[in-house]
Amino acid sequence: MSSKGSSRATGAAGKDDGKNLKQTRRRLSVMSDNKLIEGMDSVNLDDKEPETVAAAPATGGFIVNSYGGYSKKGYAPYNPKKKNQDALIMAEDPKTRSLLLCVLDGHGEDGDKVAQSIKGKLASYLFKHREFATNVKAAITDVVAKIEGEVLRDMSIETDFSGTTFTCCLIRGNTCICANIGDSRSTVGYRNDSGGITAVALTEDHKPDLPAEKARIEAKGGRVFAVEYDDGVDGPPRVWLGHMDVPGLAMSRSLCDAVAHSAGVSSEPEFVEYEFSQGREDLILVLASDGLWEFMSDQEVMDIAVGTTEPRYAVDKLISEANERWMREEQVIDDTTVCVAFGLVIW
Repeated sequence: MSSKGSSRATGAAGKDDGKNLKQTRRRLSVMSDNKLIEGMDSVNLDDKEPETVAAAPATGGFIVNSYGGYSKKGYAPYNPKKKNQDALIMAEDPKTRSLLLCVLDGHGEDGDKVAQSIKGKLASYLFKHREFATNVKAAITDVVAKIEGEVLRDMSIETDFSGTTFTCCLIRGNTCICANIGDSRSTVGYRNDSGGITAVALTEDHKPDLPAEKARIEAKGGRVFAVEYDDGVDGPPRVWLGHMDVPGLAMSRSLCDAVAHSAGVSSEPEFVEYEFSQGREDLILVLASDGLWEFMSDQEVMDIAVGTTEPRYAVDKLISEANERWMREEQVIDDTTVCVAFGLVIW
């Protein structure tokens, strides 16, 4: 790849493989020297993963009435060893009457290990943190940094080119504190004046070409550009080292990704504090990896979710619709994780 911000794809693969790679490369989170670091594999689209499925009425007087989530492995014909690199966390802390919802979207060779390691520790560490009851933002910041450090020191996990996004909502009473790292997203839907639902993103996707993000990356010596192939610019802006065309990360913040962090990628969470139903009726909260958001807008997601009677039905319909759109557009399907919470207001 050239340092001027373009690259010419080689013709090593056959025509069919080249076409498939062309369709895939624009969606990968990590790429380097035209090599697809992230693999895909063939899976039964109807295959269920019961261990990641959950739906429950919230207890303890939450503003949330019920919630549910599901993480589904993607589909592609190339790599049969691919694992689901997404992870889902849903946990309640009775002591503080808090509900934690979190979605992680791993990428790279060991993205699944990074996401699963964080999943296994987050709720426990957070609920036990000394400031969790009084300063949620400080507790989340502290815990995320601690767990990231532990994963980076784990020699069984490749973290130079592997990492994960992180979007979470901590709901306590009427307050929702969102913490976001990367391009997974949290969105709320409220009843509008015409009786329909209006979607509003609570978090902002951390893309490398956002002015503040790009400035930080370049100040650290990194570069931001989209890869240009023979058919023109193809794919999103990516983060590269100043002297070498790696890692090609398609987000400006992530957890782990040691090489990308040396080029200015940050693991600092961006916080948004939101008060439910202040002057309007908030109805639905959705957290999801970009397997959902890639081909669906916030508004489309809410329009589908509001037509269901329970969070689990909303999750099923959203994942099915997202999968269909991926197949139409790319002939592959990204891992897709969706968490839906319904409010106390009955539609």
